[in-house]
Amino acid sequence: MLAWLLGRDQRRSTANCRASVEDSTSRCERSCWTGLPVITMLEEDNIRTGFFEESDFQVLLAAAPEYLCPVLRFLYLTGWRSGEVLPLRWTQVDFRVGVVRLDVGTTKNRDGRTFPFAVLPELEALLRGQREVTKGLERIQNRIIPWVFHRDGEPMKGFRRAWQSTLRRAGLPAERIPHDFRRTAVRNLERAGVSRSVAMKLTGHKTESVYRRYAIVSESDLAEGLGKLAAFRSGPTAPRVVALRGASDTGSDTRPKLRSAGCGLTA
Repeated sequence: MLAWLLGRDQRRSTANCRASVEDSTSRCERSCWTGLPVITMLEEDNIRTGFFEESDFQVLLAAAPEYLCPVLRFLYLTGWRSGEVLPLRWTQVDFRVGVVRLDVGTTKNRDGRTFPFAVLPELEALLRGQREVTKGLERIQNRIIPWVFHRDGEPMKGFRRAWQSTLRRAGLPAERIPHDFRRTAVRNLERAGVSRSVAMKLTGHKTESVYRRYAIVSESDLAEGLGKLAAFRSGPTAPRVVALRGASDTGSDTRPKLRSAGCGLTA
């Protein structure tokens, strides 16, 4: 069955999903008739690993429509999901304290979240600028606009078409998705030396699996690891180079020959 699904250009994850439905349906019947086959699932390799480097992000912003830029900046800086950002209302932004909040039950894992934007100048400037734009539009339209991110005062339910158009104009791969901002934010926090427990509270990750799944590791940790290796190899147990001379009584070459102590020879 899986081979048939793959032959119809189905992705491995899609094939597994459909096959699991068939498998679970037949489990009840299997108790009466043991001749039904057991379906072995395919190994899936659909983990996305995209990141936005700063240069690519700036190119993306330059190609994006004006109303979309604040959304993209917020996603890039916070690592929040687009489904959490688009419904944001001004009642969730506290300029006095300098935090933006997600209420309990509004996130994917159902937990609330707080992001102290006041200590991140880029994010504070973004939110204050967006507030001024919204106030100006409220005066023109003579109505209250409750949403932080909107298009001419109307809520944004999604931006897939605008995203794809922006990618084309920016000359970036069509495979890039907004969720790449989330992975990028986690990596930026790691590079900045933010502890993983704090980073996960900021982005809303429940476990450290994101670091393993996307092979996110601190570059300082890598450098420290190689530094330890260098110290080990230069220490008292480091491989030594010794000179061997041929036996003079046999007429063999007596010029010094260099061999590593790792070859089983000692000085």
